[in-house]
Order: sequence, then structure tokens, then C-alpha cells
Amino acid sequence: MSRGAQPFDAERNQMVDKEIAGAGVKNPRVIEAMRMTPRHEFTSLKDRPWAYLDMALPIGEGQTISPPFIVASMTERLDPQPTDKVLEIGTGSGYQAAVLSPLVAEVYTIEIKDSLGHAAARVLRRLNYKNVFTKIGDGYQGWPEHAPFDKIIVTCSPENVPQKLIDQLRDGGRLLVPLGERYQQTLYLFRKEDGKLVKEALLPVLFVPMTGTAESLRKVQPDSAHPALVNGGFEDVKLDGDQEVPNGWYYVRQARIVKDERAPEGAHYIMFENLEPGRGSHALQGLPIDGRKVRALDVSLKVKGSNLRPGQNSQQVAVASFVFYDSGQNIIGERVVGPFTGTFPWQTEHAVLKVPSKASHAIFRIGLLGGVGEVSFDDIRMTPHTD
Repeated sequence: MSRGAQPFDAERNQMVDKEIAGAGVKNPRVIEAMRMTPRHEFTSLKDRPWAYLDMALPIGEGQTISPPFIVASMTERLDPQPTDKVLEIGTGSGYQAAVLSPLVAEVYTIEIKDSLGHAAARVLRRLNYKNVFTKIGDGYQGWPEHAPFDKIIVTCSPENVPQKLIDQLRDGGRLLVPLGERYQQTLYLFRKEDGKLVKEALLPVLFVPMTGTAESLRKVQPDSAHPALVNGGFEDVKLDGDQEVPNGWYYVRQARIVKDERAPEGAHYIMFENLEPGRGSHALQGLPIDGRKVRALDVSLKVKGSNLRPGQNSQQVAVASFVFYDSGQNIIGERVVGPFTGTFPWQTEHAVLKVPSKASHAIFRIGLLGGVGEVSFDDIRMTPHTD
């Protein structure tokens, strides 16, 4: 397939080396697909400087293009085969469909928002993805005319698996979907065996909600007037392979849960370590927050550091930070606790952080964020200040 000029080759290969293969994705076909797929073509012109950073970016209509690592990780978990017919729910920018294209026989992708669906279709046609077929519609209904599907991937989050998707998955097939509340979700892999789904919980994630029918059926709505962090003491953990990961936190990179009876709170804390400037080392948590009702966040945490220093620039440094977004997924402000440098024992940090009035939600980040050294966090607490 012709992909046209590739002015971002170096950035894309660096991203794949550090944030895809370097972060644990092993399937060589998936890694090659990530190298081949020009993510910058699926972002706006103003966001192209960030196209090959491992971060979500706004694409309009309150939607985002997912971080490259989660795209690669989900693709690997789907186990794409050259003969597969795949259904994707939530075309968005078209990036996930483009990554799947060289890995499978056919990709059928549905987008509920007209403007996004048409824009993605134009990009996919221009880049000559001939085995990707697009449709405007409610993904809750699936695409029955082309069922059954060998694999189904859902890139938006319903509260429960839509029955019609189950019906359209062939026996022996796989369905990958993030389920849960608006800001606390788990990625699940379902295998269909003898007409029934066998469920496997994979890892915490954060996706935009599945709109349309799925959202109208959602029972648990976010409480943006009373935002709260969960598992700030890192006592609630689960096994992901042979590694313990903290529940409630997602996209955990270059981190481990330390069991220590001398921890500031409980018996565990989280430690981040990075030796390569610029490489991701963090954990994230999303929360709803209405800036019209919440004027500030009172934050306290315990932190210790060893040989902490900036990464490739002064912005890449160990911090705890809130990145605030408006309803259109645009970043409207950041507030930080820190930065943390040098070497120091456990200490308490406290700050009152102003919330932008147009905020609809925030991402709380902890870690090195491109910085170098070792930093640990525990006993993170947050209290909203309301008018």
C-alpha cells in the first residue's frame, strides 16, 4: 500500500522503539504495523508536532485518538490473523483501522458521529487502505450484513457488552472491549465458546464513552461535582502476568508496586524508575470535574526521590500533575505538585490547585514524565473545594 511522503519516519520509529516494543509489545507483525502507519495523518495539523508522543489527542466532537501504546497493546491482544474479518466499533480518526489493515483480511469500522466518520473515510481512501470499509451508524447495533466476525474491537467504552456484538461474533472469536464507569474502566478480552462468552480482565484503561444507545442505557453516571481519586495508597493491586499493578490507575509504565511495612501508608507504594531521558514512566487516573462547581483541589501526597533530574528538557521532570480538559477534549490548563529533583527521603507535599472554570474532566499524572532517576509516591489524597 502506498502511504505517500513520510516526513515523520524518525519520530515514528523512535516512538515504536521506546513506547511500543520498549514497553512490552512483542508481536512482530503488530510492531511492524505500528511502524508502517502514519499516525500524523490521522491528527489535526495543529496537533501533528505531538503525533508520535504516547498520548491521546483531540480529533473533534469530544473524541480522541488513543495513545499509540494502547492501540498497539489492544491490537496484540486481539491476535489478528491474515484471514480475519474484523469489526471495529468507534472509527474515530481511523488510526486503529489503519493499524489493523495490513494484519487482517478485512476491517469493517463504524462511527456514530457523521463528521468524524466521513473525515476518517477520506483519510483512509487517500492513503489507499483498500480493505477497510467504513459506515456511519450506532456501533451498539454492529454490522449484521457482514457478520459473523472473527474479531471485534471496541475503541469506546460501554457499561456492558452490547448483545448484538455478541451475536455477530463467530464461535471461537475474540471480542476486546473497555467496560465500566465513565472514568474507571477495565479492558476485557472475551472469547466466544459454544455460544457463550468467557471473560478475562486485562488492565485498567480510559476511553471515551460509547455514545448512542449504549450511553442512554448507562446506569452509573459520573459525579463531576464531587471528583475523587481512588487507590491513592496503592494497597489495591492485581496481577498482570507476573507483575502487580494498582487498580484504578492506567497506562502504568516503568513502575512497580513495592511491598514495604515501612511505607508511609499501608504496606505498599508505587515506584517509578527511568534511565533514558524522555522515556515514559508514569501512571494516570481520570476523573470528572465541573469547573463551575469545583473551584480548587486540595492535594497532599508522600514522595521520595533518588538522583532525580530533568530528561530531554526542563519540562520532563518528576511531578504530580492535573491536566484539565474542556468538553471538547481540549487541554485548558495544568496544575502541578512539584517538580521533584535530587535525592530526599519520604516527605509530605501539599498544594491547593485552582480548577479552570471550563473544566469538564482531568487526568491526574504521577511519575517521572520523561525525567530520569527514581521517584516513589504513596498516600495520595484529594479534597475538592466547592462554592
